[in-house]
Amino acid sequence: MTASNLTLSQTAAQRLHALSQSEGYRVMLRVAVEGGGCSGFQYQFDLVSESHADDLVVERDGAAALVDEMSLILLRGSVIDYVDELSGAEFQVRNPNAKSSCGCGVSFSI
Repeated sequence: MTASNLTLSQTAAQRLHALSQSEGYRVMLRVAVEGGGCSGFQYQFDLVSESHADDLVVERDGAAALVDEMSLILLRGSVIDYVDELSGAEFQVRNPNAKSSCGCGVSFSI
């Protein structure tokens, strides 16, 4: 299934391609939303090589992110991005539904 209301940025797609090339197999990013964190919800990121039958797939330029249906409800309209800054490099979610987030950028509230 395709998650059409969620997008993968060009930089995230490029990073997934680079990881795939260095590992020697296709690497996909699994993104989930779980309860917890200092703001109520938190993003969970995992690099995986296989998808599940019920995964929703977000693709860009052959790179893929995988999202479960429950997480998609909280991620509608979001962009999965990859940021490489002086403070560190990481995958992030730019979520227009988040009313607030904590300083770490992983925890948010709706």
